[in-house]
Amino acid sequence: MRLVDVAEFYSEFGGGVKTYVHHKLEACANAGVEATIIAPGPADRRERRLGGEIIWVKSPVIPFDHRYWLFADSKPVHGLLDEIKPDIIEGSSTWRGAWIAANWRGAAARALFLHQDPVAVYPQSLLSPFVRAQTVDAAFGWFWFYLRKLASRFDATVVPSQWYATRLRERRVADAVVRPLGVNKAVFSHELRDEALRREMLAACGVDDPDAILFVTVGRHHIEKRLPMVFDAFQRISAKRAAGLYVIGDGPMWRTVSSAARRAPGVFVAGVERDRGMLARRFASADYLVHGGAAETFGLVVAEALNSGLPIIAPDTGGATDMCHPAFSETYRAGDSRALGDAIERMLTRDRASLSLAARAGAKRLCTPEEHFAALLELYGNLADGRRQRRAA
Repeated sequence: MRLVDVAEFYSEFGGGVKTYVHHKLEACANAGVEATIIAPGPADRRERRLGGEIIWVKSPVIPFDHRYWLFADSKPVHGLLDEIKPDIIEGSSTWRGAWIAANWRGAAARALFLHQDPVAVYPQSLLSPFVRAQTVDAAFGWFWFYLRKLASRFDATVVPSQWYATRLRERRVADAVVRPLGVNKAVFSHELRDEALRREMLAACGVDDPDAILFVTVGRHHIEKRLPMVFDAFQRISAKRAAGLYVIGDGPMWRTVSSAARRAPGVFVAGVERDRGMLARRFASADYLVHGGAAETFGLVVAEALNSGLPIIAPDTGGATDMCHPAFSETYRAGDSRALGDAIERMLTRDRASLSLAARAGAKRLCTPEEHFAALLELYGNLADGRRQRRAA
């Protein structure tokens, strides 16, 4: 089988998308699938990588984020598809790249993998909790109409969480197929807990008490992660007891996040942790994960934290809700700082050892990246076979 992913938001300078694409190339190579990634970039270029191929098509840069480019012209992409003759094309954005994949005249089956919910990421994040999410969705009815039209051009719509599948179905977009992303269980483990590293992280937060509570939050410095709200809620906790909040990540809002952190005693912004082994050790050495993002369609850091034995404090909406369970988590009204503070208080009244044990048990039902891609490629193989049978008939 030949698979082409028209990956509009793949970039050599990216984060999660880049990691996911590289895992996909490896998984396809191991499964005997010929995989090609077509991505916009600063120049036309081809490179063999990880058992597959990445082809960059010269495209204009995004003005507000020079790490990424956007497809402008469909002709070079269609020319590459004519050359490759894939059995299945995956569109992995809601914008130009997906339409380019849908409009190619070749015989391939087509799958739309929706990794992002733009309405949740931007307007809902900006307006929450002052405007109800349902009101925002209603105001963006034009977008759901647009997405219905786009999804209708594909043989299947794929999403990484049941929460997002339900959200799309309620808006009559598609009866989406759920393929949860995978967590690397060989890297993330509660057994990596390191008391010396824990004390080091607390000290970075300006907390000298080794018995203090250590919270961790991980993610891009972006509006959807709602880090200033997390800091506000944390201050209610740190005013009553010794506690530190260790913040891992970077992104376009780093100035805003850094400024908010300076006003919040006990908060330390560590920046990006590129060493996955060290990230796993930091997860395991913390006490709780505080999660502010309510717009993710999956929530990989929540999966990694669970596998590290961390109890979870997360919003009541978003892909992370698929992984939250009362046995090891507390949820709160998305975007509401006071509700988050109350959820943290509730969590701290519970026995952490029991919570950690339950989190590790809950993590066992999460799939690995290998299992995710095996299920995804099985789906794509069925779609390709179905398209061939229809053409033959």
